[in-house]
Amino acid sequence: MDFKSSENQELIKQTIRDFAEKNIRPKLMEWDEAQHFPVEVFKKMGELGLMGILVPEKYQGAGLTYFEYVTAIQEVSRVCGSIGLSMAAHNSLCTGHIMAFGNDEQKDIYLPKLATGEWIGAWGLTEANTGSDALRMQVVAKQDGDHWIINGAKNWITHGISGDVAVVLARTGEMNDSHGISAFIVDRGTAGFKAGKKENKLGMRASETAEMIFEDCKVHKSQVLGNVGDGFIQAMKVLDGGRISIAALSLGIAKGAFDASVKYSKEREQFGQPISNFQAISFKIADMATQIEAAELLTMQAADLKNRGEKVTRQSAFAKYYASEVAVRCSTEAVQIFGGYGYTKDFPVEKFYRDSKLCTIGEGTSEIQKLVIARDILKA
Repeated sequence: MDFKSSENQELIKQTIRDFAEKNIRPKLMEWDEAQHFPVEVFKKMGELGLMGILVPEKYQGAGLTYFEYVTAIQEVSRVCGSIGLSMAAHNSLCTGHIMAFGNDEQKDIYLPKLATGEWIGAWGLTEANTGSDALRMQVVAKQDGDHWIINGAKNWITHGISGDVAVVLARTGEMNDSHGISAFIVDRGTAGFKAGKKENKLGMRASETAEMIFEDCKVHKSQVLGNVGDGFIQAMKVLDGGRISIAALSLGIAKGAFDASVKYSKEREQFGQPISNFQAISFKIADMATQIEAAELLTMQAADLKNRGEKVTRQSAFAKYYASEVAVRCSTEAVQIFGGYGYTKDFPVEKFYRDSKLCTIGEGTSEIQKLVIARDILKA
């Protein structure tokens, strides 16, 4: 496997780095404090092709590979995990689900708007009492002639308020039946579909997280993605790719914390010398660098398999599990290296620290990743 960056990847990396420094860094703490979701930034990202990185060019996407996708998420997340998270959710969940399982008409309608950033996408799987246990979901869709009537609420949904369109998983059969769930495309403005509570979060505060509520929401049968009853199977495949996104997000946060730590350790003096000269600090830097390198190799391995269309379940779980834990460890060590300053909002590492924890929870907790890995290894 050759993971050496191509000239195109290096160009993309520098373009995104410049964009993030100009359009994200100056405002990131203001957005974080206010829990403001900066829609205008995502419109600009759409102009750069970052809202449809994997979408084919015929649908106005960038038509790139998972290598470029991982690179893009990392570079955004090195500056702000919140923006990286929203970018990942838009690309891999809502847009990715429609791209993978939509019919030609659905793709023609939705992909160009999503890929250009004209529309922001949401993806609704999680509910208040069914996080990892998705087969017990309470949101129900019942058929009524040519329509489906959806009732219930989804929780912890990225872009639950601002999303222009959502892919929604609803139970259309018996509870605990893996073929009893279907996926629907629901446009914002559809009668009976409204936003609910916005979550007040520890980190990732500029990435909007909210309820989506359905009260006799009437959706035409043409809005079903794939076959009725295939929604859960589709969602599990979508999450395989989504785990690569979160691994890339985690890597970006870890690298941001690492970069800040190296710079600060060379500048901060104690006892007449830079603290980087002290073994206690230099060993922390060495550990961070080693863990980031390992996490990146796992992430690129998963991206390579995804590019080749091979099964990626175990490898994406490896990458998501390890990279997310590395993000937490690196950001924790970064706060320690900064000492008292690391605990203040005047320095960057406290935000990496707060943002990193979500990576071990969203799109499957670390414990669920271990379950996925173990089951894949032991299923024979």
